Amino acid sequence: MPSELTLTLHSRIADIPAEEWDACDATDNPFTSHAFLLTLEEAGCTGPRTGWLPQHLALRDPDGALVAVAPAYVKGHSYGEYVFDHGWARAFENAGGDYYPKFQVAVPFSPVPGPRLMVRPGTGVPQSALASAMAQATEALKLSSCHVTFCTREEWDDLGEAGWLQRMGVQFHWNNEGYGSFDDFLGALSSRKRKAIRRERRDAQSVGLTMRALRGSEITPETWRLFHKFYRSTTDRKWGSAYLTARFWPLMGERMGDKVVLMVAERDGKPVAGALNLMGRDALYGRNWGSLVEAPFLHFELCYYQALDFAIAQGLKRVEAGAQGEHKIQRGYRPVPTYSAHLIAHPGLRRAVAQSLVQERAAMEAEIAELDSLSPYRREDEAA
Repeated sequence: MPSELTLTLHSRIADIPAEEWDACDATDNPFTSHAFLLTLEEAGCTGPRTGWLPQHLALRDPDGALVAVAPAYVKGHSYGEYVFDHGWARAFENAGGDYYPKFQVAVPFSPVPGPRLMVRPGTGVPQSALASAMAQATEALKLSSCHVTFCTREEWDDLGEAGWLQRMGVQFHWNNEGYGSFDDFLGALSSRKRKAIRRERRDAQSVGLTMRALRGSEITPETWRLFHKFYRSTTDRKWGSAYLTARFWPLMGERMGDKVVLMVAERDGKPVAGALNLMGRDALYGRNWGSLVEAPFLHFELCYYQALDFAIAQGLKRVEAGAQGEHKIQRGYRPVPTYSAHLIAHPGLRRAVAQSLVQERAAMEAEIAELDSLSPYRREDEAA
């Protein structure tokens, strides 16, 4: 880290002015915004209850101006990250080491790719300064390792050059190829897939449900109360952890305004299912979903098709539907790589992980190519 920069760690993001933090992210990603991270803290989602202890990094120049930040947490477990390192932890602990606590540079509970090493434009500060600061903080806090998850490809490359271990994953995103309507999108698909999607949409909307997209102030406190029930229905059914509290949703809606897009299915005017999205400058990010009713293809309609309808209407470039679910491919989403970088202090563990990642990356690249071959899009030589 350049000697003229000063590193500080913050146990509350409120200690850093919102306008200074947000000025460091030129991409306007909603998940790395001060408002989103502050809401997680104030609603009790991060903190001692969940084991995500904030230690946000900040770099300041000699005049005290904030020039770079990174959302960071000290953790005693590996839950809520979506880049799984439980095997690394078990191997190290079986050999007598202490893998926890560790440093996590990430957005909690949100497998959304975006900037992690956020440098204020025009400062001339390289991202490598933050990489050095993270290494320095990891050593000073006596942590086993530092993990930067769901970072950008540029950050991944820079961290790799700095000696961090590189890991790949896969997600499913939809790209808007200038479609003017949902039917335009369907026209790009093979005839069989086009008919299948039309049938799914028809079936989902044939059981007396009305689909609506609500934004910002259109989402009432009562709707948020119901949405928390939808969320809990999903986490309880999947044996997941309900990290997000009932207070989180309305507080997020209040702070983030029209960036919050909630797709709801209503019966007799009352929401019975919903899918939460956040909107960035050029993308819609699908997050949580849940339902209190059973209806055919309702999950696909709310989480995927309503999102595409909205993105096309708003002129957004893509919809990011997150990890898991090859079923997304048949609905127009395509596999894309995701990136994470890992700094491991112990030489033996580092060597073992480095060797395994070489094989894992090769397997992941092959898997992405194979998944992409299942694309439903019509070939140039295929009749419409």
